[in-house]
Amino acid sequence: MTDTATTDAASEISNPLERRIEMTVVLAEIEKDVEQRLKQMSRSVKMPGFRPGKVPMKMVAQQYGSQARSDAIGAAVEKAYGEKVREQQLRVAGYPRIEPKADVGTGQLGFTAVFEVYPDIVPADISGQAIEKPTLTVTDAEVDKTIEVLRKQRTTYDETDRASATDDRLVIDFVGRKDGEEFPGGKASDYSVMVGGGMMLPDFEAQMVGVKAGETRSFDVAFPVDYQSPDLAGNTVQFEMTVKKVEAARLPEIDADFAKQLGVADGDVAKMRAEVRSNLEREVKKRLLARVKEQVMDALLKANPVDVPKALVGMEAEQMAEAARRDMEKRGMGMKNIPVEASWFTEQATRRVKLGLLLAELVKSRGLLVKPEQVRAIVDEFAETFEDPKEVVRWYYSQPERLAEAEALALENNVVEWALANATVSEVPIAFDALMGNAT
Repeated sequence: MTDTATTDAASEISNPLERRIEMTVVLAEIEKDVEQRLKQMSRSVKMPGFRPGKVPMKMVAQQYGSQARSDAIGAAVEKAYGEKVREQQLRVAGYPRIEPKADVGTGQLGFTAVFEVYPDIVPADISGQAIEKPTLTVTDAEVDKTIEVLRKQRTTYDETDRASATDDRLVIDFVGRKDGEEFPGGKASDYSVMVGGGMMLPDFEAQMVGVKAGETRSFDVAFPVDYQSPDLAGNTVQFEMTVKKVEAARLPEIDADFAKQLGVADGDVAKMRAEVRSNLEREVKKRLLARVKEQVMDALLKANPVDVPKALVGMEAEQMAEAARRDMEKRGMGMKNIPVEASWFTEQATRRVKLGLLLAELVKSRGLLVKPEQVRAIVDEFAETFEDPKEVVRWYYSQPERLAEAEALALENNVVEWALANATVSEVPIAFDALMGNAT
């Protein structure tokens, strides 16, 4: 058995990470292996009219010869491939594609293994990369805003006989007609909708203000040209709306009952505010770090343009597609009618693979290995929001594989700290609503 390594020039141009290994295997050695495999099979093979282990070798060869020969050739090629990879110290990414090769010597079979290797990465200097570090200190104003959000989430509604206003809730019947005919999706009964909530088209929204229970209105509604239904897009139709109820919003008072709803058993409002502040500080810290981390990763990618193996990108994209399928199934969406293609995730998968390779090299070359105390600190943060933090910590440490998420976060944090110490960093205050994604 012999093998040689070659590089295909055209392949190098299109994919600089692609490599080729040409191999030849000696047929006489293959035949010896086939014979050994058939002998092994004959000890346990079963055929009608024969006891196990007593089937004539000729019949075993007739029945299983092709399988044995295929397995023998596969094993020989795999051995030759593995030896050459180890000899050249190649870091193979993914699996090889084995192609038959013609024009080889008598008594031999020829093959070419086509595969990709990991790129050689030398992390670049990032001192010229600019990173803006957002800053925000939680004050009483942010606590008050958060409590207001929590109040709105617990809004109740009281029926009223006054005319409707913004933030009221209406219970309505409506029917839409195009050219005098009702159209699909244009009719509903006992439909609850917020006044000013933006759930309806603008012309419809305008008619929900200033109406009372029992009132009926007829009006035109213009559909936008890009509306999802082609039959309605760009058309003006007629709606009739009957108001059954007008319900006024009522926010809960900030009192002991409200505090108890938020989990403060004794209803102490001061304690509730302290817990809200603590939770808010934790969330703000997480979001600030996420913004910095995103900039660090962008800076690393910009400073380190790198080719990545297509095989790794493909595997990552498939994993992302599978995760999306599972998520959609959990949401009750029928996957038979909603195919999810791995190709949809190629761009995101490429970014992930690049960052994974870069971070691994940075950790190795800059000594950014994760320490046990860093992992424990992150696990403690995970556990803080649970009723029994000690039990949560025990759960994580009861099986080492459960620590993978915390270890990954700790590693990323080490890279972020290294980047902030080496890049050009400027602190920039950020507004609370902008950080939290609140509408202004």
